[in-house]
Amino acid sequence: MSMIKIKKNINAMQRKVYRINKAGSIKNLLFVEENSDEPKSNEVCVKVKSIGLNFAELFAIWGLYSATPKGSFIPGLEFAGVILKKGNEVKNFEVGDKIIGLTRFGAYATYLNVSSDYVFKLPQDWSFEEGASLLVNSLTAYYALKVLGDIKINKTVLIHSAAGGVGIYANRIAKKYNAFTIGTIGSESKINILKSEGYDEIITRKENFKQQLRAALANRSLDIVLESIGGKIFKDSYSLLSPEGRLITFGSANFATPGSRPNPFKLIYKYLTRPKIDPMKMIDTNRAIMGFNLIWLWEKKNELKNYFKEIQELDLPKPIVGKIFSFSDLNKAVQYLQSGKSVGKVVINIK
Repeated sequence: MSMIKIKKNINAMQRKVYRINKAGSIKNLLFVEENSDEPKSNEVCVKVKSIGLNFAELFAIWGLYSATPKGSFIPGLEFAGVILKKGNEVKNFEVGDKIIGLTRFGAYATYLNVSSDYVFKLPQDWSFEEGASLLVNSLTAYYALKVLGDIKINKTVLIHSAAGGVGIYANRIAKKYNAFTIGTIGSESKINILKSEGYDEIITRKENFKQQLRAALANRSLDIVLESIGGKIFKDSYSLLSPEGRLITFGSANFATPGSRPNPFKLIYKYLTRPKIDPMKMIDTNRAIMGFNLIWLWEKKNELKNYFKEIQELDLPKPIVGKIFSFSDLNKAVQYLQSGKSVGKVVINIK
């Protein structure tokens, strides 16, 4: 792969990154070598070992994610690695510590500086790949189920994209509350992973999804829906939600289209035909729709830390790492994530 080299400062450490100068296409991901600044007083400099990929990054690359930085930016939200340097105000970490972390973009890099507030110790006996698969998935699932969904014992939970990183953790968390969980997938090839994770019912989504869901419920109330697809799936899921039920939406995967860039005509059509819910009917049926974006928690670092502590106290199994790509094949990894074929987490390794 060819690399663009930016003018170097001979006294600065060099790093390799994937940078987007103009959002709109996966092909706009440029492999660049550039200077790495010294960490600020409250930051650590991390030698990145593994990067976890997320759908939010794909939408950011396409220019469809509202939280995307303006102008040139480096995608990537989570990583695992080793602390190489630290600022003089950092007291809770040492050089050489193995860590996992979050960054508001910037993780597609061999080195990065990040506030120590968003860094956590890599759990013992975990690989870097497993560490890079934890934070976004577990925090999304926990925040959706516990904070917004207010899950209680013995509830029924519908989890879409159930074989993905968020879906797997959502089921594991729900099972801590003895929930009856229904997982939906787009391909029968993912059925075995859902069985191994202990889903009570599995739906391979078809055109008659509403009928499939009604059969899976078998007269149970539908209390919580974790929705990340949109479109008709959103509408049908909401229509079967029970009184006092909550639908938590945190994605719109149906807006993804094949190819390196979005199809503008399909995007416009899907936007214009998206589900529209009458608030008066919401009152009549006593059902709630709640939406969130994990980036929102970035500004609430103390809450984020507390949520992650609560997740750790649940003592959940390690993440499932579905497929690993090399750093030089990051473009291919993003395309694989886009394909919808992935199970668990797609991870990038840096040697």
